[in-house]
Amino acid sequence: MNGSGEGPLPPVLFGSVPARVVAASPRSVSVSVPAGLDGGRTTVRVGGESGATALVDVGRPVATGVHQVDNPAIDGDGTLFVTYSGSRGERSPVSVFRIRTDGYREPFVTGIVNATSMALSPDGRLHVSSRFEGTVYRVGDDGTHEVLVSDLGVACGMAFSQDGTLYVGDRSGTVFRVATSGRAIPFATLPPSVAAFHLAWGPDDGLYVSAPTLATCDSVYRIDRTGAVTTVSSGFGRPQGLAFDQEGVLHVVEALAGASGLWRVDADGTRTQVLAARGLVGVAFDPSGGLVAASSDTAYRLDPGAVMIGRPGIP
Repeated sequence: MNGSGEGPLPPVLFGSVPARVVAASPRSVSVSVPAGLDGGRTTVRVGGESGATALVDVGRPVATGVHQVDNPAIDGDGTLFVTYSGSRGERSPVSVFRIRTDGYREPFVTGIVNATSMALSPDGRLHVSSRFEGTVYRVGDDGTHEVLVSDLGVACGMAFSQDGTLYVGDRSGTVFRVATSGRAIPFATLPPSVAAFHLAWGPDDGLYVSAPTLATCDSVYRIDRTGAVTTVSSGFGRPQGLAFDQEGVLHVVEALAGASGLWRVDADGTRTQVLAARGLVGVAFDPSGGLVAASSDTAYRLDPGAVMIGRPGIP
């Protein structure tokens, strides 16, 4: 290309595989990551240069044919849990799949209609909500489950505080705190959402919530122990899943108009995009510092220390 930005688009190779160039300027090039890559760290060459222009970490698919509407969950051993939520009222054969660290995938929970959100209590027990039933289930090591609390409206988004208190979002606008007796107590009120509420407990002892609406600009909120709500960031388009990494830094999935990505939000409010992808819904960090990013139908794993990340077919 010449200095005016005119001329043919430069060729880009991921390893030896050509990528489709979406746009280019004298200072940058945007490409669609080619399908068929194994994932992991991959060399990128731009414009026929003999050496690698950059290293890109490409997500490896670890689960397909799932249906996530919230974050996946990862326990202390690195075991991954993903849902098949289904359409409203659908009784899918499997509600939650378990994927071990060696990649082995197995059905884990059955019988929960519209398994929606998952959270691990401080003692490592998996909890699953049903937006159809307005119920949260506590899951045993063998996949059996029992009702923990019900009458939660459209139950979606869950998080445990450090002392083991469970918080559950009802997308019609209420965040509940679940008492030790199992009774749900209204805790805070937010604008109603067109999709799931998403919750994460922060290292600063606050509850973080995203609640996407039809607006082009939505907020991520923080709720303190008294139920007081403050705005963390108001610059996201359809914010969805959110999680804190091993350093205690907030990460938020943004999904406006399908051009979704994962953003790092530093304590001073600085936002940095760390993943570009279509259709992202949720994110979870594993004990080693790696992450799993989930679209509605596929979960992708990124290794610890990834410096740039993407997934096949995504600019």
